[in-house]
Amino acid sequence: MDVRPELLDALSAVRDRVDAARFPFPLPGAARARRTRLELLTQLDDYLVPRLKSPEAPLLAVVGGSTGAGKSTLVNSIVGRRVSASGVLRPTTRTPVLVCHPEDRAWFADPRVLPRLTRTWSVRQRTRADEDGPYRGEADAAARGGGRAELRLESDDSLPRGLALLDAPDIDSLVTRNRELAAELICAADIWVLVTTSARYADAVPWHLLRTARDYDVTLATVLDRVPHQIADDVGGHYASLLAKAGLGDVPRFTIPELPESAGGGGLLPQTTVAPLRAWLAHCAEDPAARQHAARRTAVGTLDSLRRRLPSLAAASAAQHAAAVRLARAAEEAYQQAALRIGTAICAGAPLAGEALAHWRGYPACGAETLQRALTDELAALLRTETDAADEQIAEAWRLDPAGAALLGAPDARPDRDRVAVAARIDKAVRRWRHALTELAHAEVRAMRAGDRPPADRRSVTVLLTTALLGGRPGRAAGERLAETVGAQSALSLCDAARDQLDAAVAALLRAERERRLAPVDRSDVTPVQQSALIATLSALQKER
Repeated sequence: MDVRPELLDALSAVRDRVDAARFPFPLPGAARARRTRLELLTQLDDYLVPRLKSPEAPLLAVVGGSTGAGKSTLVNSIVGRRVSASGVLRPTTRTPVLVCHPEDRAWFADPRVLPRLTRTWSVRQRTRADEDGPYRGEADAAARGGGRAELRLESDDSLPRGLALLDAPDIDSLVTRNRELAAELICAADIWVLVTTSARYADAVPWHLLRTARDYDVTLATVLDRVPHQIADDVGGHYASLLAKAGLGDVPRFTIPELPESAGGGGLLPQTTVAPLRAWLAHCAEDPAARQHAARRTAVGTLDSLRRRLPSLAAASAAQHAAAVRLARAAEEAYQQAALRIGTAICAGAPLAGEALAHWRGYPACGAETLQRALTDELAALLRTETDAADEQIAEAWRLDPAGAALLGAPDARPDRDRVAVAARIDKAVRRWRHALTELAHAEVRAMRAGDRPPADRRSVTVLLTTALLGGRPGRAAGERLAETVGAQSALSLCDAARDQLDAAVAALLRAERERRLAPVDRSDVTPVQQSALIATLSALQKER
Protein backbone atom coordinates (compact mmCIF):
# COMPACT_ATOMS: atom_id res chain seq x y z
CA MET A 1 0.00 0.00 0.00
CA ASP A 2 3.02 2.29 -0.27
CA VAL A 3 1.94 4.74 -2.94
CA ARG A 4 4.10 7.19 -4.85
CA PRO A 5 2.86 10.77 -5.45
CA GLU A 6 3.01 10.12 -9.20
CA LEU A 7 0.34 7.44 -8.88
CA LEU A 8 -1.94 9.79 -6.98
CA ASP A 9 -1.38 12.44 -9.64
CA ALA A 10 -2.33 9.92 -12.32
CA LEU A 11 -5.47 9.01 -10.38
CA SER A 12 -6.32 12.69 -10.06
CA ALA A 13 -6.03 13.05 -13.83
CA VAL A 14 -8.27 10.02 -14.31
CA ARG A 15 -10.79 11.52 -11.92
CA ASP A 16 -10.85 14.85 -13.79
CA ARG A 17 -11.37 13.14 -17.15
CA VAL A 18 -14.14 10.94 -15.80
CA ASP A 19 -15.81 13.97 -14.25
CA ALA A 20 -15.62 15.84 -17.58
CA ALA A 21 -17.18 12.98 -19.57
CA ARG A 22 -20.78 13.55 -20.67
CA PHE A 23 -23.33 11.06 -22.00
CA PRO A 24 -26.46 13.16 -22.67
CA PHE A 25 -27.89 11.30 -25.66
CA PRO A 26 -30.13 8.26 -25.01
CA LEU A 27 -28.01 5.85 -27.04
CA PRO A 28 -27.59 2.16 -26.26
CA GLY A 29 -25.21 1.91 -23.32
CA ALA A 30 -25.51 5.58 -22.35
CA ALA A 31 -27.44 4.91 -19.13
CA ARG A 32 -24.86 2.33 -18.10
CA ALA A 33 -22.05 4.76 -18.92
CA ARG A 34 -23.64 7.44 -16.73
CA ARG A 35 -23.91 4.96 -13.84
CA THR A 36 -20.30 3.85 -14.36
CA ARG A 37 -19.17 7.47 -14.36
CA LEU A 38 -20.91 8.17 -11.05
CA GLU A 39 -19.58 4.94 -9.53
CA LEU A 40 -16.05 5.81 -10.59
CA LEU A 41 -16.26 9.32 -9.16
CA THR A 42 -17.62 7.96 -5.89
CA GLN A 43 -14.98 5.25 -5.62
CA LEU A 44 -12.15 7.63 -6.47
CA ASP A 45 -13.31 10.44 -4.16
CA ASP A 46 -14.75 8.45 -1.27
CA TYR A 47 -12.55 5.38 -1.22
CA LEU A 48 -9.54 4.87 -3.46
CA VAL A 49 -7.70 8.21 -3.14
CA PRO A 50 -8.31 8.54 0.64
CA ARG A 51 -7.27 4.90 1.15
CA LEU A 52 -4.07 5.25 -0.88
CA LYS A 53 -3.19 8.51 0.86
CA SER A 54 -3.78 7.00 4.33
CA PRO A 55 -3.30 3.23 4.23
CA GLU A 56 -3.27 3.14 8.03
CA ALA A 57 -6.82 4.56 8.26
CA PRO A 58 -9.59 2.44 9.83
CA LEU A 59 -11.35 -0.08 7.63
CA LEU A 60 -14.87 0.79 6.59
CA ALA A 61 -17.31 -2.12 6.33
CA VAL A 62 -20.57 -1.13 4.65
CA VAL A 63 -23.56 -3.32 5.48
CA GLY A 64 -25.86 -3.27 2.46
CA GLY A 65 -28.75 -5.26 1.14
CA SER A 66 -32.37 -5.37 0.06
CA THR A 67 -35.40 -3.94 1.79
CA GLY A 68 -36.24 -5.81 4.97
CA ALA A 69 -33.06 -7.89 4.97
CA GLY A 70 -32.36 -6.99 8.60
CA LYS A 71 -29.26 -4.82 8.10
CA SER A 72 -30.00 -2.43 10.96
CA THR A 73 -30.81 -5.26 13.38
CA LEU A 74 -27.57 -6.95 12.40
CA VAL A 75 -25.49 -3.79 12.98
CA ASN A 76 -27.23 -3.14 16.31
CA SER A 77 -26.58 -6.72 17.40
CA ILE A 78 -22.88 -6.58 16.48
CA VAL A 79 -22.49 -3.33 18.44
CA GLY A 80 -24.64 -4.62 21.30
CA ARG A 81 -27.06 -1.70 21.45
CA ARG A 82 -29.42 0.23 19.22
CA VAL A 83 -27.46 2.65 17.09
CA SER A 84 -29.66 2.42 13.99
CA ALA A 85 -33.46 2.40 13.83
CA SER A 86 -35.03 -0.90 12.86
CA GLY A 87 -38.62 -1.94 12.36
CA VAL A 88 -41.30 -3.08 9.96
CA LEU A 89 -41.86 0.30 8.27
CA ARG A 90 -40.00 0.73 4.96
CA PRO A 91 -37.67 2.33 4.29
CA THR A 92 -36.31 2.16 7.83
CA THR A 93 -32.77 3.46 7.29
CA ARG A 94 -33.06 6.89 5.72
CA THR A 95 -29.95 8.45 7.21
CA PRO A 96 -26.93 6.14 7.04
CA VAL A 97 -25.35 5.41 10.40
CA LEU A 98 -21.61 4.89 10.88
CA VAL A 99 -20.38 3.27 14.11
CA CYS A 100 -16.73 3.19 15.07
CA HIS A 101 -14.46 3.00 18.10
CA PRO A 102 -14.26 6.37 19.94
CA GLU A 103 -10.58 6.71 19.07
CA ASP A 104 -11.40 6.40 15.36
CA ARG A 105 -14.17 8.97 15.41
CA ALA A 106 -11.95 11.88 14.31
CA TRP A 107 -11.07 10.04 11.10
CA PHE A 108 -14.68 9.67 9.99
CA ALA A 109 -15.63 13.16 11.17
CA ASP A 110 -13.09 14.54 8.69
CA PRO A 111 -14.85 15.65 5.46
CA ARG A 112 -12.06 14.11 3.38
CA VAL A 113 -13.84 10.81 4.02
CA LEU A 114 -17.28 10.58 2.35
CA PRO A 115 -17.05 14.29 1.42
CA ARG A 116 -20.58 14.53 0.01
CA LEU A 117 -22.23 13.72 3.35
CA THR A 118 -22.94 16.19 6.15
CA ARG A 119 -22.04 14.83 9.58
CA THR A 120 -24.54 14.73 12.44
CA TRP A 121 -23.99 13.23 15.86
CA SER A 122 -25.11 13.44 19.47
CA VAL A 123 -23.88 12.32 22.85
CA ARG A 124 -25.68 9.13 23.81
CA GLN A 125 -25.86 6.98 26.91
CA ARG A 126 -26.92 3.36 27.21
CA THR A 127 -30.54 3.45 28.38
CA ARG A 128 -33.50 1.15 28.33
CA ALA A 129 -35.09 3.52 25.79
CA ASP A 130 -32.33 2.63 23.33
CA GLU A 131 -33.64 -0.91 23.23
CA ASP A 132 -37.35 -0.19 23.39
CA GLY A 133 -37.85 2.79 21.09
CA PRO A 134 -36.49 4.28 17.85
CA TYR A 135 -33.56 6.62 18.01
CA ARG A 136 -34.83 10.20 18.17
CA GLY A 137 -31.88 11.68 16.29
CA GLU A 138 -32.59 9.73 13.08
CA ALA A 139 -36.26 10.76 13.11
CA ASP A 140 -35.17 14.39 13.50
CA ALA A 141 -32.68 14.09 10.63
CA ALA A 142 -35.33 12.57 8.37
CA ALA A 143 -37.82 15.30 9.29
CA ARG A 144 -35.41 18.05 8.31
CA GLY A 145 -35.22 16.72 4.74
CA GLY A 146 -33.72 18.58 1.81
CA GLY A 147 -30.16 19.81 1.49
CA ARG A 148 -27.18 17.53 1.46
CA ALA A 149 -27.41 13.90 2.49
CA GLU A 150 -26.44 13.25 6.09
CA LEU A 151 -24.26 10.68 7.81
CA ARG A 152 -24.89 10.06 11.51
CA LEU A 153 -21.78 9.19 13.47
CA GLU A 154 -21.90 6.90 16.49
CA SER A 155 -19.01 5.61 18.56
CA ASP A 156 -18.90 2.56 20.78
CA ASP A 157 -15.92 0.93 22.45
CA SER A 158 -17.43 -2.52 21.84
CA LEU A 159 -16.06 -2.29 18.30
CA PRO A 160 -12.35 -2.94 17.81
CA ARG A 161 -10.13 -0.06 16.87
CA GLY A 162 -9.51 0.22 13.15
CA LEU A 163 -13.01 -0.88 12.10
CA ALA A 164 -16.19 1.07 11.32
CA LEU A 165 -19.60 -0.35 10.46
CA LEU A 166 -21.91 1.64 8.18
CA ASP A 167 -25.61 0.78 8.00
CA ALA A 168 -26.58 1.83 4.43
CA PRO A 169 -30.06 2.47 2.99
CA ASP A 170 -31.75 -0.28 0.98
CA ILE A 171 -30.20 -0.94 -2.41
CA ASP A 172 -33.69 -1.53 -3.84
CA SER A 173 -35.49 1.23 -1.92
CA LEU A 174 -38.57 2.78 -3.45
CA VAL A 175 -36.97 6.15 -2.67
CA THR A 176 -34.60 7.02 -5.50
CA ARG A 177 -32.23 9.04 -3.32
CA ASN A 178 -31.93 6.12 -0.89
CA ARG A 179 -30.92 3.76 -3.71
CA GLU A 180 -28.37 6.25 -5.03
CA LEU A 181 -26.93 6.87 -1.58
CA ALA A 182 -26.68 3.13 -0.91
CA ALA A 183 -24.70 2.66 -4.13
CA GLU A 184 -22.38 5.56 -3.23
CA LEU A 185 -21.70 4.17 0.24
CA ILE A 186 -20.96 0.68 -1.04
CA CYS A 187 -18.46 2.17 -3.49
CA ALA A 188 -16.70 3.82 -0.53
CA ALA A 189 -16.17 0.60 1.44
CA ASP A 190 -13.06 -1.45 2.16
CA ILE A 191 -15.31 -4.40 3.02
CA TRP A 192 -18.71 -5.15 1.53
CA VAL A 193 -21.10 -7.04 3.83
CA LEU A 194 -24.09 -8.06 1.73
CA VAL A 195 -27.17 -9.07 3.72
CA THR A 196 -29.96 -11.06 2.11
CA THR A 197 -32.67 -13.36 3.41
CA SER A 198 -33.71 -16.94 2.93
CA ALA A 199 -36.71 -15.69 0.96
CA ARG A 200 -34.76 -13.35 -1.36
CA TYR A 201 -31.25 -14.70 -1.72
CA ALA A 202 -31.89 -15.63 -5.37
CA ASP A 203 -33.30 -12.18 -6.34
CA ALA A 204 -31.61 -10.16 -9.05
CA VAL A 205 -30.69 -7.15 -6.88
CA PRO A 206 -28.37 -8.90 -4.38
CA TRP A 207 -26.79 -10.90 -7.17
CA HIS A 208 -26.05 -7.74 -9.10
CA LEU A 209 -24.08 -6.53 -6.09
CA LEU A 210 -22.35 -9.88 -5.67
CA ARG A 211 -21.24 -9.95 -9.29
CA THR A 212 -20.06 -6.35 -9.05
CA ALA A 213 -18.01 -7.26 -5.98
CA ARG A 214 -16.56 -10.22 -7.87
CA ASP A 215 -15.68 -8.05 -10.88
CA TYR A 216 -13.97 -5.48 -8.65
CA ASP A 217 -12.36 -8.23 -6.54
CA VAL A 218 -13.33 -6.47 -3.31
CA THR A 219 -13.14 -7.91 0.18
CA LEU A 220 -16.62 -9.34 0.59
CA ALA A 221 -18.73 -11.24 3.12
CA THR A 222 -22.32 -12.29 2.72
CA VAL A 223 -24.94 -12.84 5.40
CA LEU A 224 -27.95 -15.08 4.87
CA ASP A 225 -30.40 -13.66 7.39
CA ARG A 226 -33.70 -14.85 8.87
CA VAL A 227 -33.29 -18.47 7.88
CA PRO A 228 -35.89 -20.81 9.46
CA HIS A 229 -33.94 -23.37 11.45
CA GLN A 230 -35.94 -26.23 9.92
CA ILE A 231 -34.53 -25.52 6.44
CA ALA A 232 -31.25 -23.84 7.39
CA ASP A 233 -29.08 -26.63 5.97
CA ASP A 234 -30.99 -26.84 2.68
CA VAL A 235 -31.09 -23.08 2.12
CA GLY A 236 -27.48 -22.62 3.18
CA GLY A 237 -26.31 -25.40 0.89
CA HIS A 238 -28.23 -24.06 -2.08
CA TYR A 239 -26.92 -20.55 -1.50
CA ALA A 240 -23.37 -21.88 -1.24
CA SER A 241 -23.77 -23.71 -4.54
CA LEU A 242 -25.03 -20.54 -6.24
CA LEU A 243 -22.04 -18.60 -4.90
CA ALA A 244 -19.62 -21.27 -6.12
CA LYS A 245 -21.24 -21.32 -9.54
CA ALA A 246 -20.81 -17.54 -9.76
CA GLY A 247 -17.12 -17.76 -8.90
CA LEU A 248 -17.70 -16.60 -5.30
CA GLY A 249 -17.21 -19.90 -3.51
CA ASP A 250 -14.40 -18.51 -1.32
CA VAL A 251 -16.50 -15.62 0.01
CA PRO A 252 -17.06 -15.83 3.80
CA ARG A 253 -20.70 -16.77 4.36
CA PHE A 254 -22.61 -16.33 7.60
CA THR A 255 -26.08 -17.61 8.44
CA ILE A 256 -28.42 -15.91 10.94
CA PRO A 257 -31.34 -18.10 12.00
CA GLU A 258 -34.82 -16.72 12.35
CA LEU A 259 -35.40 -16.33 16.10
CA PRO A 260 -38.17 -14.89 18.26
CA GLU A 261 -35.77 -12.25 19.57
CA SER A 262 -35.58 -10.66 16.11
CA ALA A 263 -39.26 -10.92 15.23
CA GLY A 264 -40.37 -7.70 13.53
CA GLY A 265 -36.83 -6.37 13.61
CA GLY A 266 -37.43 -4.69 16.98
CA GLY A 267 -34.85 -6.45 19.20
CA LEU A 268 -31.22 -7.48 19.28
CA LEU A 269 -30.09 -10.87 18.10
CA PRO A 270 -28.38 -13.19 20.57
CA GLN A 271 -24.65 -12.64 20.57
CA THR A 272 -24.07 -16.27 19.63
CA THR A 273 -25.75 -15.72 16.24
CA VAL A 274 -23.58 -12.75 15.26
CA ALA A 275 -20.37 -13.88 16.96
CA PRO A 276 -18.84 -15.51 13.82
CA LEU A 277 -19.40 -12.38 11.72
CA ARG A 278 -18.19 -10.11 14.51
CA ALA A 279 -15.07 -12.25 14.94
CA TRP A 280 -14.33 -12.17 11.20
CA LEU A 281 -14.66 -8.38 11.10
CA ALA A 282 -12.47 -8.01 14.19
CA HIS A 283 -9.87 -10.30 12.62
CA CYS A 284 -9.81 -8.10 9.49
CA ALA A 285 -9.21 -5.03 11.65
CA GLU A 286 -6.83 -6.37 14.31
CA ASP A 287 -4.65 -8.89 12.48
CA PRO A 288 -2.00 -6.93 10.54
CA ALA A 289 -1.82 -9.43 7.69
CA ALA A 290 -5.62 -9.70 7.40
CA ARG A 291 -5.99 -5.94 7.59
CA GLN A 292 -3.39 -5.41 4.88
CA HIS A 293 -5.04 -8.07 2.73
CA ALA A 294 -8.56 -6.60 3.13
CA ALA A 295 -7.51 -3.04 2.29
CA ARG A 296 -5.07 -4.01 -0.45
CA ARG A 297 -7.43 -6.43 -2.17
CA THR A 298 -10.23 -3.88 -2.50
CA ALA A 299 -7.87 -1.05 -3.53
CA VAL A 300 -6.03 -3.16 -6.11
CA GLY A 301 -9.30 -4.64 -7.35
CA THR A 302 -10.72 -1.16 -7.87
CA LEU A 303 -7.54 -0.07 -9.67
CA ASP A 304 -7.62 -3.15 -11.85
CA SER A 305 -11.26 -2.54 -12.72
CA LEU A 306 -10.27 0.78 -14.31
CA ARG A 307 -8.66 -1.19 -17.16
CA ARG A 308 -12.13 -2.37 -18.09
CA ARG A 309 -14.35 0.49 -17.05
CA LEU A 310 -12.43 3.41 -18.58
CA PRO A 311 -12.33 1.87 -22.09
CA SER A 312 -16.07 1.20 -21.81
CA LEU A 313 -16.57 4.87 -20.93
CA ALA A 314 -14.35 5.85 -23.85
CA ALA A 315 -16.40 3.69 -26.22
CA ALA A 316 -19.64 5.23 -24.95
CA SER A 317 -18.08 8.67 -25.35
CA ALA A 318 -17.12 7.89 -28.93
CA ALA A 319 -20.72 6.86 -29.65
CA GLN A 320 -21.95 10.13 -28.13
CA HIS A 321 -19.56 12.17 -30.25
CA ALA A 322 -20.55 10.25 -33.37
CA ALA A 323 -24.19 11.08 -32.64
CA ALA A 324 -23.32 14.77 -32.21
CA VAL A 325 -21.46 14.71 -35.52
CA ARG A 326 -24.46 13.11 -37.26
CA LEU A 327 -26.82 15.74 -35.90
CA ALA A 328 -24.46 18.56 -36.85
CA ARG A 329 -23.97 17.14 -40.35
CA ALA A 330 -27.74 17.00 -40.88
CA ALA A 331 -28.04 20.66 -39.91
CA GLU A 332 -25.08 21.66 -42.08
CA GLU A 333 -26.49 19.90 -45.11
CA ALA A 334 -29.98 21.33 -44.62
CA TYR A 335 -28.74 24.91 -44.45
CA GLN A 336 -26.28 24.44 -47.30
CA GLN A 337 -29.16 23.33 -49.48
CA ALA A 338 -31.25 26.25 -48.23
CA ALA A 339 -28.46 28.66 -49.23
CA LEU A 340 -28.31 27.14 -52.72
CA ARG A 341 -32.08 27.39 -53.14
CA ILE A 342 -32.11 31.01 -51.99
CA GLY A 343 -29.29 31.94 -54.36
CA THR A 344 -31.04 30.23 -57.27
CA ALA A 345 -34.36 31.89 -56.46
CA ILE A 346 -32.83 35.36 -56.28
CA CYS A 347 -30.99 34.86 -59.57
CA ALA A 348 -34.31 33.78 -61.12
CA GLY A 349 -36.02 36.92 -59.81
CA ALA A 350 -38.35 35.14 -57.36
CA PRO A 351 -38.75 38.25 -55.13
CA LEU A 352 -40.08 40.23 -58.10
CA ALA A 353 -43.42 38.45 -58.06
CA GLY A 354 -46.95 38.96 -56.90
CA GLU A 355 -47.53 42.39 -55.41
CA ALA A 356 -43.94 43.45 -56.06
CA LEU A 357 -44.24 42.66 -59.77
CA ALA A 358 -47.51 44.55 -59.99
CA HIS A 359 -45.91 47.59 -58.34
CA TRP A 360 -42.92 47.39 -60.68
CA ARG A 361 -45.16 47.39 -63.69
CA GLY A 362 -46.86 50.50 -62.33
CA TYR A 363 -43.63 52.21 -61.34
CA PRO A 364 -43.06 55.12 -60.89
CA ALA A 365 -46.74 55.83 -60.42
CA CYS A 366 -46.93 53.51 -57.38
CA GLY A 367 -44.07 55.28 -55.63
CA ALA A 368 -40.53 54.18 -54.83
CA GLU A 369 -41.21 53.43 -51.15
CA THR A 370 -44.15 51.12 -51.97
CA LEU A 371 -42.12 49.12 -54.50
CA GLN A 372 -39.11 48.94 -52.15
CA ARG A 373 -41.25 47.60 -49.32
CA ALA A 374 -42.93 45.02 -51.54
CA LEU A 375 -39.56 43.74 -52.80
CA THR A 376 -38.03 43.38 -49.33
CA ASP A 377 -41.22 41.72 -48.06
CA GLU A 378 -40.93 39.14 -50.85
CA LEU A 379 -37.27 38.61 -49.97
CA ALA A 380 -38.18 38.07 -46.31
CA ALA A 381 -40.90 35.62 -47.34
CA LEU A 382 -38.39 33.68 -49.44
CA LEU A 383 -35.95 33.50 -46.53
CA ARG A 384 -38.68 32.34 -44.14
CA THR A 385 -39.80 29.64 -46.57
CA GLU A 386 -36.30 28.27 -47.01
CA THR A 387 -35.35 28.38 -43.33
CA ASP A 388 -38.61 26.58 -42.48
CA ALA A 389 -37.78 23.98 -45.12
CA ALA A 390 -34.27 23.57 -43.67
CA ASP A 391 -35.69 23.16 -40.18
CA GLU A 392 -38.16 20.55 -41.37
CA GLN A 393 -35.36 18.69 -43.10
CA ILE A 394 -33.32 18.75 -39.89
CA ALA A 395 -36.27 17.58 -37.81
CA GLU A 396 -36.96 14.72 -40.22
CA ALA A 397 -33.34 13.58 -40.05
CA TRP A 398 -33.17 13.96 -36.26
CA ARG A 399 -36.38 11.97 -35.69
CA LEU A 400 -34.64 8.95 -37.18
CA ASP A 401 -31.77 9.26 -34.68
CA PRO A 402 -32.25 8.49 -30.97
CA ALA A 403 -30.11 11.48 -30.02
CA GLY A 404 -31.98 13.82 -32.34
CA ALA A 405 -35.37 12.53 -31.26
CA ALA A 406 -34.45 13.28 -27.63
CA LEU A 407 -33.48 16.84 -28.52
CA LEU A 408 -36.69 17.37 -30.48
CA GLY A 409 -38.67 16.08 -27.53
CA ALA A 410 -37.06 18.46 -25.03
CA PRO A 411 -39.47 20.72 -23.09
CA ASP A 412 -38.06 23.88 -24.70
CA ALA A 413 -38.48 22.59 -28.27
CA ARG A 414 -41.55 24.53 -29.40
CA PRO A 415 -41.74 24.88 -33.20
CA ASP A 416 -44.47 27.55 -33.16
CA ARG A 417 -42.47 29.81 -30.90
CA ASP A 418 -39.34 29.13 -32.95
CA ARG A 419 -41.03 30.13 -36.20
CA VAL A 420 -42.21 33.44 -34.73
CA ALA A 421 -38.71 34.16 -33.47
CA VAL A 422 -37.15 33.17 -36.81
CA ALA A 423 -39.54 35.44 -38.71
CA ALA A 424 -38.63 38.35 -36.43
CA ARG A 425 -34.91 37.76 -36.95
CA ILE A 426 -35.36 37.52 -40.73
CA ASP A 427 -37.33 40.76 -40.85
CA LYS A 428 -34.62 42.46 -38.81
CA ALA A 429 -31.87 41.17 -41.10
CA VAL A 430 -33.76 42.30 -44.23
CA ARG A 431 -34.34 45.77 -42.76
CA ARG A 432 -30.64 46.01 -41.95
CA TRP A 433 -29.71 45.04 -45.52
CA ARG A 434 -32.26 47.48 -46.93
CA HIS A 435 -30.72 50.25 -44.83
CA ALA A 436 -27.24 49.34 -46.09
CA LEU A 437 -28.54 49.39 -49.66
CA THR A 438 -30.05 52.83 -49.11
CA GLU A 439 -26.74 54.12 -47.74
CA LEU A 440 -24.96 52.69 -50.80
CA ALA A 441 -27.35 54.47 -53.19
CA HIS A 442 -27.16 57.72 -51.26
CA ALA A 443 -23.37 57.64 -51.38
CA GLU A 444 -23.54 57.30 -55.16
CA VAL A 445 -25.90 60.28 -55.42
CA ARG A 446 -23.54 62.38 -53.30
CA ALA A 447 -20.66 61.34 -55.56
CA MET A 448 -22.65 62.44 -58.59
CA ARG A 449 -23.18 65.86 -57.10
CA ALA A 450 -19.53 66.19 -56.16
CA GLY A 451 -18.49 65.22 -59.70
CA ASP A 452 -20.66 67.83 -61.35
CA ARG A 453 -22.94 65.16 -62.81
CA PRO A 454 -26.66 65.74 -62.98
CA PRO A 455 -28.07 64.76 -59.57
CA ALA A 456 -30.41 61.79 -59.33
CA ASP A 457 -33.25 61.11 -56.93
CA ARG A 458 -31.92 59.05 -54.03
CA ARG A 459 -35.07 56.98 -53.58
CA SER A 460 -35.25 56.28 -57.30
CA VAL A 461 -31.64 55.01 -57.34
CA THR A 462 -32.34 52.83 -54.29
CA VAL A 463 -35.46 51.18 -55.69
CA LEU A 464 -33.92 50.62 -59.14
CA LEU A 465 -30.87 49.03 -57.52
CA THR A 466 -33.10 46.79 -55.37
CA THR A 467 -35.23 45.77 -58.34
CA ALA A 468 -32.22 45.03 -60.52
CA LEU A 469 -30.67 42.93 -57.75
CA LEU A 470 -33.77 40.93 -56.80
CA GLY A 471 -35.63 40.88 -60.10
CA GLY A 472 -33.56 38.45 -62.17
CA ARG A 473 -34.48 38.50 -65.87
CA PRO A 474 -37.71 40.48 -65.29
CA GLY A 475 -35.65 43.10 -63.47
CA ARG A 476 -33.16 43.75 -66.27
CA ALA A 477 -35.11 46.82 -67.28
CA ALA A 478 -34.43 48.25 -63.81
CA GLY A 479 -30.71 47.74 -64.36
CA GLU A 480 -30.88 49.53 -67.67
CA ARG A 481 -32.75 52.46 -66.13
CA LEU A 482 -30.22 52.54 -63.29
CA ALA A 483 -27.39 52.72 -65.85
CA GLU A 484 -29.14 55.58 -67.59
CA THR A 485 -29.51 57.37 -64.25
CA VAL A 486 -26.02 56.98 -62.69
CA GLY A 487 -23.93 55.76 -65.63
CA ALA A 488 -23.12 52.24 -66.80
CA GLN A 489 -19.90 51.87 -64.79
CA SER A 490 -21.46 53.23 -61.62
CA ALA A 491 -24.49 50.96 -62.07
CA LEU A 492 -22.23 47.89 -62.35
CA SER A 493 -20.27 48.93 -59.28
CA LEU A 494 -23.46 49.53 -57.31
CA CYS A 495 -24.93 46.16 -58.29
CA ASP A 496 -21.71 44.32 -57.41
CA ALA A 497 -21.48 46.01 -54.01
CA ALA A 498 -25.18 45.46 -53.30
CA ARG A 499 -24.94 41.79 -54.30
CA ASP A 500 -21.94 41.29 -52.00
CA GLN A 501 -23.89 42.82 -49.12
CA LEU A 502 -26.92 40.66 -49.87
CA ASP A 503 -24.81 37.49 -50.04
CA ALA A 504 -23.11 38.40 -46.75
CA ALA A 505 -26.45 39.17 -45.08
CA VAL A 506 -28.06 35.91 -46.22
CA ALA A 507 -24.98 33.88 -45.23
CA ALA A 508 -24.87 35.52 -41.78
CA LEU A 509 -28.58 34.89 -41.27
CA LEU A 510 -28.39 31.21 -42.28
CA ARG A 511 -25.25 30.69 -40.22
CA ALA A 512 -26.94 32.15 -37.14
CA GLU A 513 -30.06 30.02 -37.65
CA ARG A 514 -27.99 26.88 -38.15
CA GLU A 515 -26.06 27.61 -34.96
CA ARG A 516 -29.32 28.08 -33.08
CA ARG A 517 -30.53 24.70 -34.31
CA LEU A 518 -27.24 23.19 -33.19
CA ALA A 519 -27.26 24.92 -29.79
CA PRO A 520 -28.80 21.86 -28.02
CA VAL A 521 -26.05 19.70 -29.52
CA ASP A 522 -23.38 22.17 -28.40
CA ARG A 523 -24.89 22.35 -24.91
CA SER A 524 -24.58 18.59 -24.62
CA ASP A 525 -20.83 19.23 -24.23
CA VAL A 526 -19.84 16.12 -26.15
CA THR A 527 -16.33 16.70 -27.46
CA PRO A 528 -14.02 14.50 -29.54
CA VAL A 529 -11.30 14.71 -26.88
CA GLN A 530 -13.35 12.84 -24.26
CA GLN A 531 -12.55 9.43 -25.68
CA SER A 532 -8.85 10.06 -26.28
CA ALA A 533 -8.44 11.77 -22.90
CA LEU A 534 -9.92 8.80 -21.03
CA ILE A 535 -7.63 6.35 -22.82
CA ALA A 536 -4.61 8.62 -22.35
CA THR A 537 -5.14 8.98 -18.60
CA LEU A 538 -5.64 5.22 -18.26
CA SER A 539 -2.38 4.65 -20.13
CA ALA A 540 -0.57 7.10 -17.83
CA LEU A 541 -2.06 5.39 -14.77
CA GLN A 542 -0.99 1.96 -15.95
CA LYS A 543 2.52 3.27 -16.55
CA GLU A 544 2.72 4.65 -13.00
CA ARG A 545 1.42 1.38 -11.54
